[in-house]
Amino acid sequence: MLYNLLLAIYFIGTVLGLWLVFKKAGIAPWKSLVPIYNIVVWIRMCNKKWSWYIWFLIPGINIFMFLLMVQETARVFRRYNFWEQLLAVLFPWVYLPWLGLNQKAEYHDPHVDPPKKVSEGRDWAEAIVFAIIAAVIIRGNVFELYGIPSSSMEKSLLVGDHLLVSKMAYGPRVAITPLSLPLIHNTIPGTQDKVESYLKWIQLPYHRYPGYTHIKRFDAVVFNFPEGDTTLNASPTNLITYYEARNMKDRALLNEGYRVRPVDKRQNYIKRCIGMPGDDLQIINRTVYINGKELTLPKDAQFKYFPIFRDGTNVARLLENYGVSMEDIYRFSQGDGLPLTMAQYNSLTQSDHIISLEPYAYEDISQGIRMFPHTADNSWTVNNYGPVHIPAKGEVLQLNDSTLPFYHRIITAYEGNTLEVRDGNIYINGEQTETYTCRQNYYWMMGDSRHNSQDSRFWGYVPEDHISGKARCILWSWDKEHKKLRWGRTLRDASAY
Repeated sequence: MLYNLLLAIYFIGTVLGLWLVFKKAGIAPWKSLVPIYNIVVWIRMCNKKWSWYIWFLIPGINIFMFLLMVQETARVFRRYNFWEQLLAVLFPWVYLPWLGLNQKAEYHDPHVDPPKKVSEGRDWAEAIVFAIIAAVIIRGNVFELYGIPSSSMEKSLLVGDHLLVSKMAYGPRVAITPLSLPLIHNTIPGTQDKVESYLKWIQLPYHRYPGYTHIKRFDAVVFNFPEGDTTLNASPTNLITYYEARNMKDRALLNEGYRVRPVDKRQNYIKRCIGMPGDDLQIINRTVYINGKELTLPKDAQFKYFPIFRDGTNVARLLENYGVSMEDIYRFSQGDGLPLTMAQYNSLTQSDHIISLEPYAYEDISQGIRMFPHTADNSWTVNNYGPVHIPAKGEVLQLNDSTLPFYHRIITAYEGNTLEVRDGNIYINGEQTETYTCRQNYYWMMGDSRHNSQDSRFWGYVPEDHISGKARCILWSWDKEHKKLRWGRTLRDASAY
C-alpha cells in the first residue's frame, strides 16, 4: 500500500508540476493532461530537436529522456545551479510543482532567448551524474544485462551469452537495500570481494509493482541465490548454505568473517522454472514428473554420459567437432562425465571412434546429504528425487517431523518467523501450532544441463521475493574458446524451450 501511494504521489506530482509549468510558460495547462501530446508540447516548450520525440518512444531510453527534460525545464526558467538541477532530476514530482509556484522563476522562450551555455567541465559532470541516475532507475525497473557465467543451462544458454533481462515482465522489485553504490551488485571491485557495496542501515520490506506477465513454467528466470545469505569473508566463491551454517562445529571459523546478505544483494543465478506454486514434483530415473505427469525435456537438455573411444582417437578434436564445449571436454579429461544433448548423443553413437556411450551413473557421493532438504537420512539423488511439494501463497502447510525439514527455511529465513521444536511440539513465534500459512509463492528451478547444475534439488525452493526478472533475449554471444562472436545466437529468445 505504501509503495503504491508513493507511485501515485510521483505521478500526480509530476502531472501537477507540468500543469503549473505550462501555465507559467503561457501554454494551455490542460495540455499537460493528454498522454503523449503533453510530451510533444513539453519538448516544443524547451525547443528541443524532433528526434527527442523518437527517443521518448523507446522503453528504458524514455526514462533518461524524461530526466533530461526536467533538467532542460530548469534551464528555460534560468535555474542553472548544479545542485538544484540534481535535486530536480532526483525528485521531479517535487521540483516541477515548486518551479511552477515559484514567483521568482520566470520562463524565457528558448526560441528567442536561448539558455546560456555552461562550461565543458560542468556539462560533462552533469552528463555523468544524470546518466548514472538514469542507469540505476533503468537497471532496477526496466531491464538489466546479464552474462551467462557457467554451463548449467547449456545448450539452451551458452557461456558467453549476454542476455537482456526484463524487470518489467514480472513487475519491478523495489530495492530492499537502497543505501548502496550505484551499478555495483554486492562487493566493491578491487577489494577481493571483502568490502560490501551497500549499507544495511535501511532495509525496506519486499514489494513488487505489477508486471505485464506472470512467471510461467519453462521461463528462464534470473533470481537471487536463495541460500546465498550466509558467506565467509563475503566471498561469492565461499558460499555456505543455511544448513551448513547452522551445523558448523567450528564456531570460531563461522564468526570470523561471517556475514548475512540482504535478499537483493545475494548472487544472481539463472535457471529454468520447472515447478509452479502448488505443484508436486518427482524425478524418476532422471525424468521429471509434475503432478504425476511426465514433463517434456527442453530440446537442448543435456545429461552426462561415459564414452569409451577407440585407441588413437583425438578425443578433444572429435568432441569439439560435435559441439562439445572445451570446458566440458576438460572436465571429461579429469574423470567427469560428458554432458551431451540427445542430438549429440545420437550423432556420437554413429561415430566409428566410439566403442560405447553409456549413461553416466551420476549419484551423489555423499548419499544425499547435500540434497534438499538436508536431512541425514535423505537418500535422494539428482536422477531419483522426491516427491516434493512446492508451496503456494495462502496455502496451509501441515507441520510434523517429516514435513518440517522442507518448510523450516520458508518459515524462518524467507518469511521471518522464529521456530522451535520442544518436547516434540512445534512453536512458531512462541505459539504451539501444527500448521503454517505461506505468505508468498515458491518456485522450483533447474538447469537444462541436468547433471551439471546446482539447482533446487540442492537448495530447495526459490521464494517470489528473490525473483529479479525474466530472460528475454540474447543480445550477443561471445565464444571465448574461439575468440569470436556467435552471430547465429543474436536476438534469440532466451527462454526458448
